[in-house]
Amino acid sequence: MSRLQRVRLALVLGSLSGFAPLTIDMYLPAMPGMARDLHTSAPVVQLSLTVFVVGLAVGQVLVGPLSDSWGRRRPLLGGLLLYVLGSIGCALAPNAGLLIAARAVESLGAAAGVVLARAIVRDLFEGPAMARFFSTIMLVNGVAPILAPVAGGQLLTVASWRAVFVVLAAIGAILIGAVRLALPESLPAERRRPAHLGTTLRSMGALLVDRSYLRYVLAAALMFAAVFAYISGSSFVLQNGYGLSAQQFSLVFGANGLGIVVLAQVNAFLIGRGAPAHTLLRSALLVAVAAAAGVLVCTATGAPLPLLLGCLFAVVSMLGVVLADATSLALGPHGANAGAASSLQGLLQFLVGGAATSVMGLAGPGSAVAMGATMFVCAATALATLRLLR
Repeated sequence: MSRLQRVRLALVLGSLSGFAPLTIDMYLPAMPGMARDLHTSAPVVQLSLTVFVVGLAVGQVLVGPLSDSWGRRRPLLGGLLLYVLGSIGCALAPNAGLLIAARAVESLGAAAGVVLARAIVRDLFEGPAMARFFSTIMLVNGVAPILAPVAGGQLLTVASWRAVFVVLAAIGAILIGAVRLALPESLPAERRRPAHLGTTLRSMGALLVDRSYLRYVLAAALMFAAVFAYISGSSFVLQNGYGLSAQQFSLVFGANGLGIVVLAQVNAFLIGRGAPAHTLLRSALLVAVAAAAGVLVCTATGAPLPLLLGCLFAVVSMLGVVLADATSLALGPHGANAGAASSLQGLLQFLVGGAATSVMGLAGPGSAVAMGATMFVCAATALATLRLLR
């Protein structure tokens, strides 16, 4: 594969895997305003986020195994079309109930991009090369959490929150064209598996008893849950609790996304110099646990905002290392059923993330201590899981 082909592949796959953070982060600055405009409460608006996460999990379970039988391109194009339709539905939703329903449709379409980007990388790469390419994808993927909230915040200065979903629909349409033109089929016919429910269930069952696979997948899922607690709660905590404007919040959120990009590239550099992926993964989780403890202390004691923001930056930045290394270590031995392995990883990742934010929401909208406690518990459990499931 030439350098130009690798760059083009990274751009397309990074954009596809960035669907989830893009679709989540771009409307975060608008959430308080959405609650007012739709005449509903903050927890109901947060429910649209939880529904999106659950839909991502369910969609990945459906699309991943199907792609092992049908190839990657057809399910991917169908998912992108569904995403565009769901985004248009969000833009036109007259009330919170229809907004949540449209978000569910949107999430099922976005799931195809997330799960198949991972499966395509596993089709094409192995070993350290796969870990480095996942880190490269994080470079593109990380642009979403940097630019999305900034773009969303700036868009709110000239238009309503509905314009955010119009932009998302347009991005989905552009990616349909990019996949058709620049992404060839990565799973040849001779490597496909029959599309039987029994075969899929057996593949999933084998993965669920594979301790090596589970330790990496669960560690990634719990770390994602720690960051997702920040994603779900920070707009209310920092805007309502600490007085940041939508534009200031978007800049803070973008800076944390930049941390994901930078640390992912440091990870790729170290792996290219022979550093073991498992060692880097464990080190990143140790940093995340310490920083999450700092977030909890800051929110519980009312520490100055700069100290809280520093701890948040450290936790979120570690996600770039954890997702790249844990995914490569989990999928490495499962090239024959990469779609199923990728879909189960997505299921666990987004279900754990959704469950964490739902529990956090019980403390009430904008609870800074609940956000800090959730981040710390999830990060600490991720590190414990990596150590215990040996």
